[in-house]
Parts: sequence; structure tokens; C-alpha cells
Amino acid sequence: MELRDAVEAIGRIRRNIGEVVVGKSEVVDLLLAALLGDGHVLLEDVPGTGKTLLAKALAKSLGGEFKRIQFTPDLLPSDLSGIHFYNQKLGEFEFRPGPLFTNVLLADEINRATPRTQSSLLECMEERQVTIDGDTHVLGAPFLVMATQNPIDQQGTFPLPEAQLDRFLMRISMGYPTADEGVAILQRFREQQPLQGLQAVASAEEVAAAQAFTRSLRVQDDLLAYIVAITEATRKHSEVKLGASPRASMALLRASQGYALVQGRDYVTPDDVKAVAEPVLAHRLLMRHGLAPASNPAGEAVRQVLAATAVPAETLVPVKGSR
Repeated sequence: MELRDAVEAIGRIRRNIGEVVVGKSEVVDLLLAALLGDGHVLLEDVPGTGKTLLAKALAKSLGGEFKRIQFTPDLLPSDLSGIHFYNQKLGEFEFRPGPLFTNVLLADEINRATPRTQSSLLECMEERQVTIDGDTHVLGAPFLVMATQNPIDQQGTFPLPEAQLDRFLMRISMGYPTADEGVAILQRFREQQPLQGLQAVASAEEVAAAQAFTRSLRVQDDLLAYIVAITEATRKHSEVKLGASPRASMALLRASQGYALVQGRDYVTPDDVKAVAEPVLAHRLLMRHGLAPASNPAGEAVRQVLAATAVPAETLVPVKGSR
């Protein structure tokens, strides 16, 4: 795949999502960057802001299989991974795959499942495989987990542990629409549900090829040093108890490459790193003071780190054919 093909495919997906989701162009760009970076996304915001709608719009825009799971306290790990059942006709056990065997998985209200069920996602999200009764099953490509949760309502929920949060490339907040966007939402959904008529505009093969192309995007050594400097600075911040790990540095690199391609470039700039730093790093930080999640102290810490970290002076000159 070449740059032109990747940019064209991204444009089709973005326009298709725009048929359903009003505004939120920055959120959509971050979501596409996570997709291209071959990572998973945690959509976190109060109810009614369009988290599930955005996830479904992206899923329907992509070719391949899509599965949705409503996470509840009685959900078991086998409900996700699948089971071996005894086939009386054949006289042997057969494997019946669960909803994890898909290309796009929507884990709605993920924090309402027990820690045991949440932990069943660790292997598939990190290694793209599922081990059941000693047998390892490789998942198809692409494989994207989009999870939603409400950070305000804590009743009947099980907060995601740090190990689980670290598997998400980004945590994205939708935010409330503006007044004009609110009117546009009412007009668009007054008579029909646009999501029902949405069709796939990019095949699973195109997405997988775009993800492979994203990994080849050029990143100068000074930008790699800039990424490491940012993650190291989070470990030294006075309000941070546990800073970003080397895996967070890798996540920041992959997200920056994905965001650069969303912007139509085959090279990464410091602005790409800055654009994705908070969604990539904030949920990985453990703060010293237990403040309310809505106050977002981790996000403020990342912004302070970005402001204090020296930005590389040199920029990569685009070659012929780049945008």
C-alpha cells in the first residue's frame, strides 16, 4: 500500500462516520490514529455523549466481522472466548468460538464485568491470541477492541486495574456537543437512525495493509528521543506516583505514526506526538492524590510535562509525493 491509497481509505472511513456522528472531528482523528496504530481504544465519558454510537459507526465502516458485548457482573470469561462442547453426533468435543473471534469488538460498559472477566481480555488485546484449555487460537487481522465506560457512576462497577488500562492504546473522552452541534443532532436523528443505513467503505484487508504501512512511517531519531523524554518526565512529576512505562513509549510512537497518516503524511512531527500524548499517557499514570476522575489530574500532569519538555528543532522535509 502507498501513501495515496492509505489516505484515500482513511478519508472514506472519516466521511462515513461523519454521516452519523455530528462534529467531534478531533475525536474521530484520534480513533482512526489508534486503529492505524493497531491499538485498542477506551471511550470514557458520561452517558448519552455518543460513545457507543461512535464505536458502532467505525465498526460498520470497516469490512470484516463486528461483535458487541454488553458487559454485566454475571458475564463469564468463557462467554467471551468460547467453549468446548460435546458433539453427540460425532462423539467428540468441538470448539465453539466466542465473540472475541472477530475483527472489531465493542465491549460496552466494560467496568461492569468482574475482574476475572476483564482479565480474560489481557491476552487477546496484547498478543492477538486466545488460549482455551491449553490450545492457542490466533485471532484474525485487524483486531480492534473498543470499550466504553462511565467514569462518574461507580455503583455496581469494577474499576479497571492498571494492567488492563495499559492494554488500551488510547483513552478518549467524547465531551458534550456545542449548541449548534446539538441542534444538528436533533435534526439528523429526528426522523430516522442514520446508523442503520451505514455501509462498509474499507475492507479488512485494506485496514490491515494501512496498519502495516503506518509502521513504516519515518520517525527521526530526535523524535524518538523526544518521546522517551516525555515518558521519563512523567516518572519524575511530583504528583505522579507511577509514571509511564517503556510500553507507554511504544504506544506513543505507534499513536504518533497513526495520527501522522490521518493527517496525510508519511513522516511524524512533534505536533503529532503532542496531539496524542494525553490520550495515550494519562490513563497509564497513577496519581499520588486520589482525586475524582472528572478532575483529570493525570491529564493536567501530561500537559505540564509537554510544556516543560524541549521540542526537537529540526523537522523532516517531505519528499516528493508526500502531503
